[in-house]
Amino acid sequence: MVIYLKSIFNDAGNVTLFTARFFKEVLKPPFEIKEFIRQCYTIGYKSLPLVGITGFIMGLVLTLQSRPTLAEFGAESWLPGMVALSLIREIAPVITALICAGKISSGIGAELGSMKVTEQIDAMEVSAINPYKYLVVTRILATTLMVPLLVIFADGIGILGGYIGINIHSDVNLVRYFSQVLASLDFIDILPATIKTFFFGFFIGMIGCYKGFTAANGTESVGKAANSAVVAASLIIFIIDMLAVQITDLFM
Repeated sequence: MVIYLKSIFNDAGNVTLFTARFFKEVLKPPFEIKEFIRQCYTIGYKSLPLVGITGFIMGLVLTLQSRPTLAEFGAESWLPGMVALSLIREIAPVITALICAGKISSGIGAELGSMKVTEQIDAMEVSAINPYKYLVVTRILATTLMVPLLVIFADGIGILGGYIGINIHSDVNLVRYFSQVLASLDFIDILPATIKTFFFGFFIGMIGCYKGFTAANGTESVGKAANSAVVAASLIIFIIDMLAVQITDLFM
């Protein structure tokens, strides 16, 4: 038990130092703009199909599942607003972040872990290249920027999926549907949900980079780095979401 607790505190200290180094390195030139743009393309653009399909299914299924219950109370007119609020405030940010944790964080962990095992990171240091700045800073900045954009994309596709779901059993005009959606949304519904996605993205990138950058020697550690990155990132997402809900509740 003592050894286990010591390991937890040791990891917490190492993660803190790793994160502090990021804030130190991110402001120091030179800035790896090309690598940052490449990571944005890899992390953001290549994740659009998966996020889009998931967002559409979320909106469609949520509409079909909610419609019978609202119909019992004669409140089917509330369906567009309810679907939009559920997607924007909670479902789309969390589900999209979990998808990114599984796809992006594990990919970063495996990529950096394999570079660590094959001594490519050591070779970069010998070549007078800062591997932390080139490999870690660019990926964390890319995930911090791209995950919120992916969530916004999932919101829009999910609301469109809700429109398709409503029209399976009835005939609702597209303009009327979106007018009801917009009428149900307030600034306080959108802002907290958007802000927390930046934290999702930051920690998805940070955990993936930390697990890969600190991987032990041996090919087995690459798989462990990818697996532990997904588990830790998913747990952090739920913790951040819980805190965000509590903070938002204080101002509503």
